[in-house]
Amino acid sequence: MDSSSASGKVWSPVVTPFQSDLSPDLPRYIEHCRWLVDNDVGLAVFGTNSEANSLSVAHKQQLLDALVEAGVPGSRLMPGTGSCAIEDAVTLSRHALEAGCHGVLMLPPFYYKNVPDEGLYRYFAEVVERVGDAALKIYLYHIPPVAQVPISLGLIERLRKAYPETFVGIKDSSGDWDNTRAMIQQFAGDGFQVYAGNERFLLQTMREGGAGCISATANVNGRAIVALAKQWQESDADQAQLGLNATREVFEGFPMIPALKSAIADFRDSADWCRVRPPLVALDEAQRRQLATALDEHGFSM
Repeated sequence: MDSSSASGKVWSPVVTPFQSDLSPDLPRYIEHCRWLVDNDVGLAVFGTNSEANSLSVAHKQQLLDALVEAGVPGSRLMPGTGSCAIEDAVTLSRHALEAGCHGVLMLPPFYYKNVPDEGLYRYFAEVVERVGDAALKIYLYHIPPVAQVPISLGLIERLRKAYPETFVGIKDSSGDWDNTRAMIQQFAGDGFQVYAGNERFLLQTMREGGAGCISATANVNGRAIVALAKQWQESDADQAQLGLNATREVFEGFPMIPALKSAIADFRDSADWCRVRPPLVALDEAQRRQLATALDEHGFSM
């Protein structure tokens, strides 16, 4: 990959706007996705910050179809297809293939805790076999703070050995740099793409030989994150990383998904963007003012 381009290095779990009846708002969704692509941010739609597990399979299919029909290239799409039900994961993964997506981002089945790697291996293998298409490219999604079902190095190794052309990467949202580095050191040399799940680790990931990051705040700060992904070898890269960290810290002072939507609502001058699906709760007016003030003091602008 040419160092002058960040294409494929920075992805965003795209937040999902909702109408008053809590159905997806397609025009706003397409507008936001186009803006992200224009800023060289890939679309990891149906991720955690997309409220994906509050969306039905039908809604996800509808949203993906709308993006394709709007001319968003499949090379910029990495939809989340992981589900507790094997059939749902298969349905969504097949739909992603039909849409020409770059790959799919796949959670482990997350309802049952403390399951052995053997059970997780059988789940992923079953999905692969049922999809039955060599074009399927899976990026595993390791997010133990939320899913509480980790994807171990041993499991990655076993899946890679059984399906080397299918399991091509991972998003590590553990928040543990030592784990991300271990994944890079053990698998990146074989072409496996390791993405940090937080731009705080972007520079370290690039220097270690990782692929980039898939980060919530790329929804709002994509331009700056992409700039570092392009220029990580420059002399001012450490300073740029500190700037990303400072912006991230502002958003982390609030519930992340409502905060992202509040910032987009201000940027788009549309309070409708603030809607979230239960059980999430939007920021109240006081919180919205606090966030806007903090971002202004930080000099942040979308």
